Amino acid sequence: MIGCASGAPAAAGPPVASAATSTAAPLPALEWKFSQVFGERAIGEEVQEVDIISAIEFDKTGEHLATGDRGGRVVLFERTDGRDQRTRRELERADSLGPRHLEYRYSTEFQSHEPEFDYLKSLEIEEKINKIRWCQTTNAAQFLLSTNDKTIKSWKVTEKKVKQVKNLNLDPGAMQRNGNAMVSSMVLNPKGFAPRLSMNGDGVNRPIPDICPDFAFPPGGFPSLHLPALWSNETALIARCRRVYANAHAYHINSISNNSDCETFISADDLRINLWNFEVSDQSFNIVDIKPTNMEDLTEVITSAEFHPSHCNMLAYSSSKGSIRLIDMRQSALCDRHSKLFEENEPAGARSFFTEIIASISDIKFARGGRYILSRDYMTLKLWDINMESAPVATFKVHEYLRPKLCDLYENDSIFDKFECCLSGDGTRVATGSYSNLFRVFGTSSGSEEASTLESSKTPNRRVMTPFLKPGSRLANLARGRRENRRVSESPTADMNGGVHDFSSKLLHLAWHPTANLIACAASNSLYMYYA
Repeated sequence: MIGCASGAPAAAGPPVASAATSTAAPLPALEWKFSQVFGERAIGEEVQEVDIISAIEFDKTGEHLATGDRGGRVVLFERTDGRDQRTRRELERADSLGPRHLEYRYSTEFQSHEPEFDYLKSLEIEEKINKIRWCQTTNAAQFLLSTNDKTIKSWKVTEKKVKQVKNLNLDPGAMQRNGNAMVSSMVLNPKGFAPRLSMNGDGVNRPIPDICPDFAFPPGGFPSLHLPALWSNETALIARCRRVYANAHAYHINSISNNSDCETFISADDLRINLWNFEVSDQSFNIVDIKPTNMEDLTEVITSAEFHPSHCNMLAYSSSKGSIRLIDMRQSALCDRHSKLFEENEPAGARSFFTEIIASISDIKFARGGRYILSRDYMTLKLWDINMESAPVATFKVHEYLRPKLCDLYENDSIFDKFECCLSGDGTRVATGSYSNLFRVFGTSSGSEEASTLESSKTPNRRVMTPFLKPGSRLANLARGRRENRRVSESPTADMNGGVHDFSSKLLHLAWHPTANLIACAASNSLYMYYA
């Protein structure tokens, strides 16, 4: 049985972690500590819209981290502790102090997308990066996919030697022996004849000095004049766009996902999911199409899609109605029928105007083994077992204290915010973001009551936490929830942390390291990292 956090009832199901059993003691709660921050904002500093981070992704090894922003840029980071250059004595001293936590450093950045304009539909296409996915590596090169609303691009990032041209080394005495303007220009500006090569190897044009009409080489020429030679004393990471996958989506792309066969990937928009081959950019196959003949009959849209981590024929996609469909591509070319449907129906008496809005799933993730699917809707995280469609095996309430404020959230459009979710590599914990730059970490192992709330700052635990209610019976939890809502409504400005709601500071994007307890999360234009 999987435990439930934050007082949310859970249905019975097998444990997430293979090592956990019904008799095993629950894992202790992790103590999260600040590790690093990139792009920290100074007090009172105004954040530019183009600098706000819109995507985060670790690669499979955890050696590299990529972020995308609203300005269409992709920034890459690499682990620093993986390539330790310290002496043996320093390493032995560090071992005696205990293991070091993972650290990263800035690697490179490149402009992935530019703003465009669709003249046929008279629509502006933003350069904002919606998703980033790392691909299978080849040799020392890194490959990744990035997408904005309409166009997917494949990038190759490789290390290249930066070549330069040695300067001409004329003898300064040559100017005294020949007062010609040509020689004078060579001596005074020896770099004028040495074209420096740019990062991609192309020459940079420089002005050529004027040659006097009566110029003549002296007998024997210039002994001190040598031919230029190429040399390189440094390396740099160069990003090159390999392919552009365009003109396949009529609606905004919300997801891309790589297949385990390392040859194909999918891209999903509001109504369709397309299957691509990495080597073919001018053709894709439509495998899911929920567009009705009459658009007035449209009742739901696709919100997220993800390939199974090990079965190349299976993928899952979520909808705005709060359902997850698992499809098998072996059944038919157009997968208009699902193999399994995961959906939790609200009791008839509990439905309201906001029920469908907050039920919309904004993100889904497969656990590493592929047996569990984590979904995030507006109010909760839900963990589903693909062998049990009737109900989630665990439900985690993220910010239940906002339920009485749904009307205010609807008026300021915050109710439509799309929060992402992630799982730890071993599947024993899940995480997601909230408002006021907070993020939540829940334990999924049997009997776990871990439900940590942390702030994206250098002091993540500085907020005073109120004790969470222990899981009880369904009736007791419902009654307790009504009393909580009543107390919150009496003090509308106070949240569970005793603070004021800040709906403008929202933590939408975060990622969990594939093998270590390290979380990277985006708070506006700043990238924070925490370890446990």
